[in-house]
Amino acid sequence: MPNYARQIDTVFHALGDPTRRAVVGRLSSGPAAVSELAKGFAMALPSFTQHLGVLEKCGLVRSEKSGRVRTYYLVPQPLKAAENWMVEQRKLWERRLDQLDNYLLSIKE
Repeated sequence: MPNYARQIDTVFHALGDPTRRAVVGRLSSGPAAVSELAKGFAMALPSFTQHLGVLEKCGLVRSEKSGRVRTYYLVPQPLKAAENWMVEQRKLWERRLDQLDNYLLSIKE
């Protein structure tokens, strides 16, 4: 369980930044080279590659180097783990809110 929790933590940390969310969104339509990914951002390439490093460290992307070109690919499995966590949280809170609603209705009567 600690590895699962650590993975969820790193995924949410990575997705907490708008630049990294935009990169994940872009890679959802297919792989891209670093230079192509960086075009839409007003930051120096070293700063942008740090964002890619965070995404790669948490497992949301992987990269391959061919010659001088590094291409990034989306790895959707960590997103699924985060989604599963959110679904469980939603179920928990819906159940708690239903219990509160039932309680409030019972004391109203």
